[in-house]
Amino acid sequence: MGERFDVAHGCDTRADPHTGSPVDPALGAGNTETLGQNVAMTRIDGDRLLADLQTLRGFGATGTGVVRPTFSETDTAARRWLAERMTAAGLDATIDGVGNVYGRSRNPGPAVLIGSHTDTQPEGGWLDGAMGVIHGLEVARSLAEESATTGLAVDVASWADEEGTYASFLGSRSFVSELGPDDFDRQGPGGESVAAALDRCGYAQRSPARLDPARHRAYLESHIEQGPRLEDEGLQIGVVTAIVGIRSMTVSFVGQQNHAGTTPMARRRDAAAAMFRFGAAFGDRMAAVAGERSVWTIGEVHVHPGAQSIVPGRADLVVQFRDVDAEVLDRMQETVERLADETDRSTPVDVSVTTKSGVDPAPMDRATVDAVAEAAHAVAPGRWTRMPSAAGHDAQVLAPHLPSAMVFIPSIGGLSHDFGEDSDPADIVLGAEVMAAATVRILGGA
Repeated sequence: MGERFDVAHGCDTRADPHTGSPVDPALGAGNTETLGQNVAMTRIDGDRLLADLQTLRGFGATGTGVVRPTFSETDTAARRWLAERMTAAGLDATIDGVGNVYGRSRNPGPAVLIGSHTDTQPEGGWLDGAMGVIHGLEVARSLAEESATTGLAVDVASWADEEGTYASFLGSRSFVSELGPDDFDRQGPGGESVAAALDRCGYAQRSPARLDPARHRAYLESHIEQGPRLEDEGLQIGVVTAIVGIRSMTVSFVGQQNHAGTTPMARRRDAAAAMFRFGAAFGDRMAAVAGERSVWTIGEVHVHPGAQSIVPGRADLVVQFRDVDAEVLDRMQETVERLADETDRSTPVDVSVTTKSGVDPAPMDRATVDAVAEAAHAVAPGRWTRMPSAAGHDAQVLAPHLPSAMVFIPSIGGLSHDFGEDSDPADIVLGAEVMAAATVRILGGA
């Protein structure tokens, strides 16, 4: 076992759970009248929620942002503080064998599991992941404080290393028994392995928390949108229908390194020139095969040896593309491969492609999404929408094993993975209210 620590709104208007638009109650779009009554019994303590978020922000605070990489001293201190807050909320809190902070309700199941992550990017925002964890904590203690909901079971998790400092989704993959021996050999800062980091932090000898299919009815996760759509459309809540698949491919260009002054242009095998030719055509080619919300990026480029007086003998770039449709991803991958082949045949440089990584699209569970949508309509009528997630989240790991859904709130300026990341406090509290309403609806149907 892990280390143990001892220490609304209401609305009776029905909405189409797929569009958010009002419909005739006779069409049977869901029992939002009952939901509205349940939500009125649950009072989120917004001041307490925001105070805990600000305290968590202090672990690794750097200007307006946070630097709290996985298994750093600030990360382990934040995990101990979080476990103490879970214990104070009446949960049985542990830090498990991979660093997950897990708070289990003492109520018998069925239970809703609410989670996200508290580790950050190297220069991260204060809400990315952290908000979802504190939302879970606030939902658990708010429901426990109301007589009508005190018997409901809400478990709360902060998953380890969602951001991939060592191994992406380490904690949530451990929870669903998807880690293999190779995962513990993966290296983080300074070449330290996952196994060595767990030993250094004192986690290695602890048992991992595991999904309990007999207990858990659904997984919910809230998050800042990390994009501009909600803000641009004047909305406050996004109900996530699917999480995008992500594919990354390395395109390598091998020519001949030579003197930049004495090598005639006609005889050059310039790897960088071939790479730039590929890059110039890449955007138009991807746009021709992309879906409505597809995105693509060349975010990593290397030129060897990288000196102004040397014709580069090798160059590499990494392309990444995302969509919620696997068939669209297949088309985009084929486009990269065709363009690489054309560049290989039309230049004096050898061009090859290798797959770097891939994550399949993850649809959210329809019934669970509907419950969240009905909760959003009850709490924020006319101010919500269904939407895909363009970023990866722990929910995509949980989704194949447990009915899952997500709630988004707006990101100011669409900014994230940056010290300037922020959201309106009113939206943060509203997101927690939707999470509470959805939890009551899911468990109230037991």
